[in-house]
Amino acid sequence: MPRGYKFAGALIRGLVWTMTKKDWHGAENLPATGGFIAVSNHVTYADPLTFAHYLYNNGCPPRFLAKEGLFRAPIVGWLLRALDQVEVHRGTAQAKEAVVAGLDFLARGDMIAMFPEGTLTRDPDLWPMVARTGAARMALESGVPVIPVAQWGAQRLLGRYKKLLKPIPRKKVTVVAGPPIDLDDLKGLPLTKKVLREATDRIMATLTVMVEELRGEKAPAVPYDMRRAKSDIRKAKS
Repeated sequence: MPRGYKFAGALIRGLVWTMTKKDWHGAENLPATGGFIAVSNHVTYADPLTFAHYLYNNGCPPRFLAKEGLFRAPIVGWLLRALDQVEVHRGTAQAKEAVVAGLDFLARGDMIAMFPEGTLTRDPDLWPMVARTGAARMALESGVPVIPVAQWGAQRLLGRYKKLLKPIPRKKVTVVAGPPIDLDDLKGLPLTKKVLREATDRIMATLTVMVEELRGEKAPAVPYDMRRAKSDIRKAKS
């Protein structure tokens, strides 16, 4: 860990503790040794704080592969930079550098924390949406386990796309880690689009079921697809 990680980690823990009430479960599913990838649903820019709080307090100091936009967000961005997290510039040559750095961390036994959707969900009711394949690619290339970590409640602290925190009163945030997602039948196969999409869909299906349990509601039968929505808008305008 970089110099100052423990200090910054303690700062995050203290900050989040003052704003949230912990409702945590499933820590026994976090591997005690070896590298792994923790994946979570993404509703608000407060998610990295509550996700990191859960992992750090359970002995798993996280390394985030996060899009560059998060590094510009108030508080969250400063903390990500202070913790020497990995900034991902999608659609550029630098994006490959971030993946290489992530694989190096996993190889040496560290863990990576990721939001597979790559951005805040666009689903109107905040359900997990169709995700990008980056997390699946890293998992299949490295062979490490993928641990689903679903969370719900951080949006009460900071609404989607909002900039104003609402720390009073303290908000209940539920975070649950599940068993490793089974990708064994896909390991060793060529990393084709079909294989990566299958692995990604399994990851998101697992997270969606876990979020359903947290919310006590049923998610849409077909997850929101941001690319399809953009395509439909273009067709409507043409």
